[in-house]
Amino acid sequence: MTTTDPIVRIDDRTAAVLDDQHVGDIRGALGTIKAGDTAARTGLSAKLKTLLAIVGPGLIVLVGDNDAGAFATYGEAGQNYGPKLLWTLLLLVPVLYVNQEMVLRLGAVTGVGHARLILERFGKFWGAFSVIDLFLLNALTLVTEFIGITMATRYLGLPTVPSVALAALVIIGAAFTGSFRRFERIAIFFCLGSLTLIPVYVFAHPAPSEMLGGLVPSMPAGPGGMAQLMLLIIAIVGTTVAPWQLFFQQSYVIDKRITPRFMRYEKADLWIGLVVVMIGAAAIMGIVSAAFAGTHGFGNFTDAAGVTNGIEAYAGRTAGALFAVALLDASIVGAFAVSLSSAYAIGDVLGMKHSLHRGAKHAKGFYAVYAGLVALSATIVLIPGSPLGLLTTGVQTLAGVLLPSATVFLLLLCNDKEVLGPWVNGRFTNMFTSVVVGILVVLSVILTAAVLFPDISAGQIFLIMEVSAGIGVLTAGYALLRRKRAATGPIDRTGRAEWRMPPLQYLPPPVMSTGRKIGLTALRSYLFLAMALVIVKLVQLALG
Repeated sequence: MTTTDPIVRIDDRTAAVLDDQHVGDIRGALGTIKAGDTAARTGLSAKLKTLLAIVGPGLIVLVGDNDAGAFATYGEAGQNYGPKLLWTLLLLVPVLYVNQEMVLRLGAVTGVGHARLILERFGKFWGAFSVIDLFLLNALTLVTEFIGITMATRYLGLPTVPSVALAALVIIGAAFTGSFRRFERIAIFFCLGSLTLIPVYVFAHPAPSEMLGGLVPSMPAGPGGMAQLMLLIIAIVGTTVAPWQLFFQQSYVIDKRITPRFMRYEKADLWIGLVVVMIGAAAIMGIVSAAFAGTHGFGNFTDAAGVTNGIEAYAGRTAGALFAVALLDASIVGAFAVSLSSAYAIGDVLGMKHSLHRGAKHAKGFYAVYAGLVALSATIVLIPGSPLGLLTTGVQTLAGVLLPSATVFLLLLCNDKEVLGPWVNGRFTNMFTSVVVGILVVLSVILTAAVLFPDISAGQIFLIMEVSAGIGVLTAGYALLRRKRAATGPIDRTGRAEWRMPPLQYLPPPVMSTGRKIGLTALRSYLFLAMALVIVKLVQLALG
C-alpha cells in the first residue's frame, strides 16, 4: 500500500478503505440505515427493520453456491445413490458457517478485500497468486454456469444463442445500474427463484422415511465402487465450499458498508442463507432420487439435462419445467457472485475504484473485468465443439486443489492481531478450522490423484487418508506444543464494537515464524506441483 491510498474517517477513527464509496449509508435491498445511526435496537420492530436492511451478503453468497455445478453434483448423488448422501450436507453446515463468519468479520472490521489483505500481509507472490488463480478458476466456473443456462433453456424449448445472449445481458445489466441497492434487489429476486424447487419436491414426493434415513452417515454401494463414491463426496465438498465465496463475501460486506456494529445481524443473514441453500441441496437429492428409483436410469448419471428429463418422466412436464427454471435461476445467481468476486479482487489489488455504488463511467476497470468475464464465458459455451465436459472437470479439480490454500490464509488472517485486534479468532474457532483445513488438504490430494490416475482404487484412497492422518496428528502435536510454550492470557475483547483496522501502511509487518515459513513453502510447492500435474492431464485429455 502506498501513502496515496485514501484514509477515510469513520466514527472519528481512521480506517483502511480502498474506495471512498465503501463508507456511508447502508442502502440494502430491503431497507436503509443511516451512517450516523447509533441508536440501540430494543424493540422487535426495530430489530426486524435492521435485519431486513442488512440481509443480502450471506444470502447471495450461499444461494449462489447452489449453482449449475451444484445441481449436477447433487443430481448425481440422488440418481446414483438415492438420498443416502444427505448426511454430507449436515457435516458441511458448520464448515460453511465458520468460513463465511470469518470473512464476514474480516470485511466488517478491516474494510479491505481478501486479496489485498493477502498481498499486504504475506507478500507480492501470494497476493498475485491469490488473484490469478481466483481469476482463472472463476472464468472456468462461469463457463459451467452458462452450460447450466444452455441445458435449462434447451429443455424449455428456447433457442440457445439468443437465450445465452439474453442471460449474459441480464447478468451484466444487473451490475451496470450504478446502484448497489438495485443490484441487490435483482440478486435477491433471483435468490427467491431457488424456492421453485419446493413445488418440484412436492410433485416428486420422495418418501420421508428414506429422506430421514439419508441423514444417518453411511457409505452406500453404487456404480464405480468405493473409489467413485469417495470422489463424489469430495465433489460435494468442493461444490459447497468454494474459494470464490471467501473473496465475494468479504468484498460485498465492505461494499454494502456493514461495520462491526451490525455483526449480529449479518450473522443472522448467514444463517438465513444456510437454511435456504441446505433446503435447496436436500430438495435436489430428494427429487432426483425419487424420480430415478427403480428405473434403468438409477446409477447411470449423465448430466443435469438427463436429470431434468428423468424428472419429467416421473412427475410430469410441469415438474420438469420448474426444475429447469430452478437450474436457470441458480446459474444466473452463481454468475452474479462469481463475476463480482473477480472484479472486487482485481480492483482491490490494483487499486482501482471498485464499488457497485459507482456507475460504469466512474469505475471503468471494475466493470470491464465483470462484463469481460461474463462475455468471454458466454462466448466459449456457444463455440461449436468447445470441450465443455473437460472444462467442468477442470473446474472441480482446480477448486479442490486451491481451496486448502484459501482456507489457510483465511485462518492466518483471522489470527492476525494487527488486522482484527479484539476480533481475532477464539480457541474453538481455531481448532475447528485447523481440522477443516487438514481435511480439505486430504480431499485435495485425493481429488488431484484421481484426475491423474483415473483407475485409482479404494485401497489407494484409504492409504492416502491414513498417511495424511498420520502427518496431521504430528503437525497438530507440534502446533499444540508451540502454543503451550507461547501461551498468553485471554484475548481482550473490550471496545470491539468500535474497533476498526487502521490503514494498512501503518500496520507493523507480520511476524513470520520458522514454522509458518516452512508451512507456506510446503503449501507453495504442493500448489505448483498439483496445478502443473492437473494442467498436463487436462491437456492430455483435450488432445485425446
